[in-house]
Amino acid sequence: MRANPPADAFFLADIVDRFGQAAKKQYPVKISSEAELRAKAKQEMAVLAASKGAPGRSRWGGWADGPKRKGTGFFRAEKVDGKWWMIDPDGHLFFSNGLANIRMANMGTITGYDFNDPEVRFIGPEELTPDDSVDIVPVDKKYRASRFLASPLRRQMFEWLPTYDDPLGSHYGYARETKRGPVQHGEIFSFYKANLERRYGKDYMATWRKVTIDRMRDWGMTSFGNWVDPSFYQNGRIPYFANGWIIGNFKTLSSGDDVWSPLPDVYDPNFVRRARLTIEQIAREVQNSPWCVGVFVDNEKSWGRGDTTAARYGVVLDALSKKISESPAKARFTQMLRDQYKTVAALNAVWGTKFASWEEFGAGAVPVQLEAARPDLSRLMRDYGERYFSTVQSELKRVMPNHMYMGVRMAQWGMPEEIIEASLKHSDVLSFNNYKEVMHPDKWDFLNAYDKPVIIGEFHIGATSDTPFYHPGLIGASDQKDRARIYEQYINSVIDHPMMVGAHWFQYIDDDVTGRSYDGENYNVGWVTTTDIPYPEMAESARRVNYGLYQRRFEKK
Repeated sequence: MRANPPADAFFLADIVDRFGQAAKKQYPVKISSEAELRAKAKQEMAVLAASKGAPGRSRWGGWADGPKRKGTGFFRAEKVDGKWWMIDPDGHLFFSNGLANIRMANMGTITGYDFNDPEVRFIGPEELTPDDSVDIVPVDKKYRASRFLASPLRRQMFEWLPTYDDPLGSHYGYARETKRGPVQHGEIFSFYKANLERRYGKDYMATWRKVTIDRMRDWGMTSFGNWVDPSFYQNGRIPYFANGWIIGNFKTLSSGDDVWSPLPDVYDPNFVRRARLTIEQIAREVQNSPWCVGVFVDNEKSWGRGDTTAARYGVVLDALSKKISESPAKARFTQMLRDQYKTVAALNAVWGTKFASWEEFGAGAVPVQLEAARPDLSRLMRDYGERYFSTVQSELKRVMPNHMYMGVRMAQWGMPEEIIEASLKHSDVLSFNNYKEVMHPDKWDFLNAYDKPVIIGEFHIGATSDTPFYHPGLIGASDQKDRARIYEQYINSVIDHPMMVGAHWFQYIDDDVTGRSYDGENYNVGWVTTTDIPYPEMAESARRVNYGLYQRRFEKK
């Protein structure tokens, strides 16, 4: 028996310095002073001003030196010589390589403080954006008197936090809800925004937007990815993808594995109303701009996993278990089954159930013989997917007819065939998030049967050895050099795939060392640090890939 070594009572004390960096680790891109931060900004901006970016590009980022197709004034998709491409507004071949989540939302970390006044946590029923996608909003002065220390352990992690009267005190905000972490809600502080002000001065947001676009062009990126701040929508220099969420007080269903949130009951009229409001808001922000490639709505919904019948069709089983009076989905599914079976006895014979009437079925029903009921569950699931995607598509066509519907960015852990086929029917481009080291052919060759353009909405690689982080991310590398190598390997596998029309890395900015406020994610997945310093290895790898992107894709057999 070996005794445990003595525990360090201060293991989690003072682990973050005044710049939001890991105080107890040394690494190449660490900043030591505000003077150094400003000097590095001045040096980088001079380099960016001299950069000409990738050669042979159209003003939209398409391949100016390549074959020309019909220009429609907006982005679209077309199959050319056996490969899918997007086509830019002037008719040039276009492949979307970019970075996602270029925004201030969810860029704060929990400080350990909270406020007793419950009004600070109020979420209006008609809000259109979830809390983790809202820009950091300073805490109103009227709430500050009720501030208290909710988590001393959390507070001791920081060497420094400003007072509210400090010039950097404006970078406090509030998380009205969290998914997981030390508190359910509480005060947050954005070290990233504070560092932008230190780096660029009072007009830091305008400078940040310009520097960000200059970086994308210097690195050869052809577009932004999803979740770019709407303040970029009218930038006129780089294409982007608009986005929105369908949230609200409509009824919901559970797949049994609700990773982020329950699924909507798409048969609830209030879901349709909320979809309309969300997409109308997106349209107001985009203003019919030709720089908008397309629109993503929602993300990584828990459609169901494919390992068992119960897991795959969990959302249907949940709806069936409810009362008709309480669930529009149950009412829809009951009518579909009545139309098919005519009598409840016929349904009982297949499902192994003993319902005396359709009324009894309507009070709550689950098949006894799941495998025998699987064809019915599949048909109901298909109808559910059809209703979801057709609702979103019809609203987009109504108010944004010139822009492509990019789908819902399905995660590789939850993409039942019925949902993929519904998306296939109603989306202009299929979208998937795929966190792997490469696009493995054995997992993605199924796309060839669909013959539809596909975009990867999220992937990333992280490291810990030469960074401030204790967690690399979903895909780990040994160091920054290795991270850049795996990035090139991944993005080239996408470029070489004939169905793929783009891939977006998640995300632009590193997480906080102490985790982002919504769920505590603390990954080295940014191309820039929380002090807005680019990782040079990633920038160099981007140029290697992007400056020859179009030639590689076009010439690859």
